[in-house]
Amino acid sequence: MLFDLQPLTVSQLNWQIEELNVLDTVQADVPDQVRKELRADSMVSDNIIRQLWEAILTRLEMEDAGLHPENLLDLSLEQAEEWLEHVRDGNMSSTHERIQQQASEALNNLLGQVGDGITLRGFILAVSGIDILDSVRPQLIRICASCMDEGVAAWHIPERSRLGLYASWRETTRYDANPYLDELPNWQAVMAELPVDAVDTIILQLTRLEIPQEKWEGYLQRLALELPGWSGFINWRQHNPKYHAPDDSKPSLADYLAIRLTLDQLWLNQVCRENWLIEAKLSSLQAYFQRNLSEFMVRSQLYQGNLPEYLTQRAESLIRLAGSERHERADWQQLADLIQTWQSSPLAEQQGATHTIYSSGWRLFRLCQHLGLDASHAQAFQKQDLLQMLTLLDQFTVAERGKVWLYAYERHYSDSIFQAMRANHKQGRWEKRDKRPDAQIMFCMDEREESVRRHLEELNPAIETLGAAGFFGVPMNYKGLDDHDVTPLCPLGVIPVNDVNEIPQEGSAEQLAAHNKGRSLYGRLVYLLHQNIRRNLLLSHAAIDLLAPFTLLGLLGKAIIPKQQQALVDRLRQILIPKVATKLQFTSKDVVAAATLDHPSLGFTDQQQADRVAGLLRSP
Repeated sequence: MLFDLQPLTVSQLNWQIEELNVLDTVQADVPDQVRKELRADSMVSDNIIRQLWEAILTRLEMEDAGLHPENLLDLSLEQAEEWLEHVRDGNMSSTHERIQQQASEALNNLLGQVGDGITLRGFILAVSGIDILDSVRPQLIRICASCMDEGVAAWHIPERSRLGLYASWRETTRYDANPYLDELPNWQAVMAELPVDAVDTIILQLTRLEIPQEKWEGYLQRLALELPGWSGFINWRQHNPKYHAPDDSKPSLADYLAIRLTLDQLWLNQVCRENWLIEAKLSSLQAYFQRNLSEFMVRSQLYQGNLPEYLTQRAESLIRLAGSERHERADWQQLADLIQTWQSSPLAEQQGATHTIYSSGWRLFRLCQHLGLDASHAQAFQKQDLLQMLTLLDQFTVAERGKVWLYAYERHYSDSIFQAMRANHKQGRWEKRDKRPDAQIMFCMDEREESVRRHLEELNPAIETLGAAGFFGVPMNYKGLDDHDVTPLCPLGVIPVNDVNEIPQEGSAEQLAAHNKGRSLYGRLVYLLHQNIRRNLLLSHAAIDLLAPFTLLGLLGKAIIPKQQQALVDRLRQILIPKVATKLQFTSKDVVAAATLDHPSLGFTDQQQADRVAGLLRSP
């Protein structure tokens, strides 16, 4: 749980031994108490850590090859041939021919996985280290979000409710203000050739990529699983047609896959042309790498992470400088031979085995130190005992460790709450007081109300204040005195049922009409300045430039003559919205009782108010 007991690579173990002296000193993360016990209990005082390491390797029947990965560069031809002897076939083919044959088999195996196992994006990632999904994902998310925003976004794809996801994207791509396709080769021709129907586009793109027809189903499934969130959401929308959203685009999984395949083709073509001057299709990739098997071996081994540091640096340098096997073919072949020599060496064989000094030996070495076990304890174990310890470590996976941390967090959290409740049992003011408070006042749990609560209790300690969710959880419509329309003041997803009626007003009909007209004009102007400017691409730029001088005058007025500036604003508002006499209207119980769905009341009945207050008081 607390310490790293993961296996190492050959280079990492060499670094630990040569640079950090792990065979001469106790591990730095071993607790001090265990460190003292380890030294005190040891029967041998001379280099107890190295003896522990040797005892573990002896019990596991392992032997250190005594080689450093870089030493393989200095091997003689006879040594390399001796290691490669066991991989030769009956015809005693040369080392290079055998390497070419193995690379060809690996290439055919990887290409055979395209469809059910990986997509073409996965193949390109395996041989180039470039993941086109890093470029495709942001654009695909932007397209899907703009068509399925359910009326939230300010800008929408035109005709999306009539055409659907794929067709509306196809029609508007050439006019997109985001030029995300401009750097891709021949994208205009690709977009111009897209069929109208999404299913036809899927067939066209799969055919261009030369995916075998019997693998189409598996390929599309793998494609959908690469972005499971959007794929699952669109699939759900397609299978729930009764779900309705404002300006709905009615998406289908075929629309989504058609867009994904088209974007994949564009970015795959870019990668293939920049690296190998070929089209992104199976036949071209197979033909190219069959002619350049050394490059395939170097690339695939590099991006799988199977190479030691000295070969990794050489491979990265060769790819960066030469690009492909068309250039510096001899260097590619030489590096492929070095990789084969590494794979056939005792170091690589040990690294690929189930139990090696880099995995099993190192992990037991670390574990024994943390358990306070020395060489004498290790010698007392049988090999099966040590393997059983490794089995327990393997069973305690990262997922299992995560569960333990989660349970520990929940236990600690609950214990803290219960301990606080127990410590404060019968300690509150409500348990010790001998008389009722003068009043109990409930406030919203808001920073502003908290200050009012504390000030009120300071003025009169006999008043008890309580905090609760604001507005008693009641959904309502709010309308300020200067607002034009009502605003729902409630949590998201809750819609107030009762309408807010206009406040009855007195005065002549002309006064009322002038007041309502001015208020409507003022409200629309405020809404235009606060909302529409940021939504309109053309109006926003011109309006900001036009209003800049007036905004500057307003800021100067607030800074230099704030009282006069506010008086001027109030005067302009009075001119725009003439005052009119008003009165408050109180709703009688009869009116409330007679309220219907067609004619909703101006508030809640007594029973409704009591129910809501009771629910709030009962809530924890």
